[in-house]
Amino acid sequence: MIVSAGVVILVAGALAGCSSGGDATPTATATRTVTASPSTTPAADAPTASATAPPTSGSGSGSATPTRCAAADLAGSLEAGSGGAAGSTYVHLALRNTGSATCTLQGWPGVSFVGGGTGTQIGAAATEDQSGPHPTVTLAAGQTAVAQLRIVSAAAFDTATCQPQTPDGFRIYPPGSKQSLFVEDAGSTACKNPDAALLSVQALVPEGQATS
Repeated sequence: MIVSAGVVILVAGALAGCSSGGDATPTATATRTVTASPSTTPAADAPTASATAPPTSGSGSGSATPTRCAAADLAGSLEAGSGGAAGSTYVHLALRNTGSATCTLQGWPGVSFVGGGTGTQIGAAATEDQSGPHPTVTLAAGQTAVAQLRIVSAAAFDTATCQPQTPDGFRIYPPGSKQSLFVEDAGSTACKNPDAALLSVQALVPEGQATS
């Protein structure tokens, strides 16, 4: 499967989610299940997958401490990762600071497939892969944080179990945010059955430091 950089539409309480190609049975990773409430419209808000508060006190120098990046000041996209292995595809989820002020991100983004042209969540939200670092990432205007996203092939499950469906793309919740971004990706196959989990995501790190 070829994953292309998606055209991002910022939507308050909008969209996100993932998938891939390959036939092999997915291998186990150290993950923790994240619960994300489905929504039926692009404007619906759901609790974020992983809320980690930014620093609340300054360094004592008198300079203002950057606040947590708001979804409205971020643009999401998909970037090439390490490709595919063992029935999975690995891509990088990128969040770029489009605002004018420096802000921070820390933790795991909430990720899920959405479709039907309505922002309805498809299947299970991504689990948190806690095998890597989870630093506080400070983003000046124009800078980007990335997280490795693993997409297990829907073909790893039989059709009856998977209940395959073509998504419109992904709903992405920045850590700690109740507002989301939509990242278009119509080249994946999602599983409608939440028991056929396809997605896992690592924590955000500075651009260039994501697991390849």
